[in-house]
Amino acid sequence: MNVVNQIKKEPKVVSKPQAAWVILVGIIFIAINLRAPLTSVGPLVDLIRDHLHISNTLAGMITTVPLLAFAFFSPFVPKLARRFGAEGVLMVAIIFLSIGIGLRSISGVATLYIGTAVLGLAIAAGNVLLPSLIKREFPEKIGVMTGVYSISMNLFGAIASGISVPVAIGFGYGWQGALGLWGILSFVSILFWLPQMKRRTGLAPVVSHQTAEQHVNLWRSPLAWQVTLYMGLQSMVFYVLVTWLPELLKEQGLSADQAGWLLSIMQITVLPVTFVAPILAGRMSNQRLLVAITALSLFIGNIGLLYGSKNLTLLWIIILGIGAGFSFGLAMIFFGLRTRNAQQAAELSGMAQAVGYLLASTGPTLFGYLHDATNSWTTPLLLLVAVSVLIFIVGMGAGKNQFVGESKER
Repeated sequence: MNVVNQIKKEPKVVSKPQAAWVILVGIIFIAINLRAPLTSVGPLVDLIRDHLHISNTLAGMITTVPLLAFAFFSPFVPKLARRFGAEGVLMVAIIFLSIGIGLRSISGVATLYIGTAVLGLAIAAGNVLLPSLIKREFPEKIGVMTGVYSISMNLFGAIASGISVPVAIGFGYGWQGALGLWGILSFVSILFWLPQMKRRTGLAPVVSHQTAEQHVNLWRSPLAWQVTLYMGLQSMVFYVLVTWLPELLKEQGLSADQAGWLLSIMQITVLPVTFVAPILAGRMSNQRLLVAITALSLFIGNIGLLYGSKNLTLLWIIILGIGAGFSFGLAMIFFGLRTRNAQQAAELSGMAQAVGYLLASTGPTLFGYLHDATNSWTTPLLLLVAVSVLIFIVGMGAGKNQFVGESKER
């Protein structure tokens, strides 16, 4: 019996179609807040640095602080959900996200970093709990719902990257207004999440208590570590590309505008792939073929940037976008496919995102250091090629048709 069929045996919580739509809308509104507050910062780093008179190192910390918040807070989120219920934890998270965005938009160095840390903690809760919520509410449609969740998050992430500068400069709202804009969206999301609180009043938390037989020490599970490393390595590649691709392309002779457009094209390519990948994965007995496609795309794209024709740069960028889309979509659905219930999914998500984002946070810094040390992009790009190979290796394990804690994985 394959994993998908076994997942179908888990009892469904949602029985009424209208209730399913209510929870789906709530999930979408939370998802659209999980990347936009982060991706809106990159294009504005220069404006923030010059206005606040901070160093490049401190400016870089604006991106690093949320990743560290993800890493250190993610393991505690499942425990909070077990005690207070996922709906309640997510409601508090959205409220704190709005507060964090507001603090960050006040013109001051202290409030900038305090607000960034607060919103990072809030987003960590959403990152961890949404995959388990999808597993609980839509056990027979994990692939489709993960696709909806992924594309919602990435679509608004791409929009945030694109409109930050026009809002800040074109409309004259400054970097404070461009970053504060997303507080409106998070506040509206609070209103859309309120029905979940009403619907769940008096009910048990999202993650039910496990029996002794169901309890799994994920930190001793080889499969859990394979999923975790897959999550971390694919995140590292994505954040390295988002951070350094424009600079790399400019040194290869492209203008700043051309480099910016190519980064946008990569992110646009990611969107449909992040929707399709989980759907395909949910219909397959194992996901090793999709892992191979992912690793091969990242390998070819980076080799193309390194040794390929500059006339084919657009092709390499699109191939990288395909690889990044597949890798993210698979990372998200592994939390549901490799676990037996919503609690295990939340705990695996917490573990994978804690270690994964800690690993990912080192990527952009290491990539930049290698460039400075060698005065070349060759060694940094070879690093990404090597990471592509590692993604294939750990992905072959993460894509196996089994659950964490099964005797055959030990």
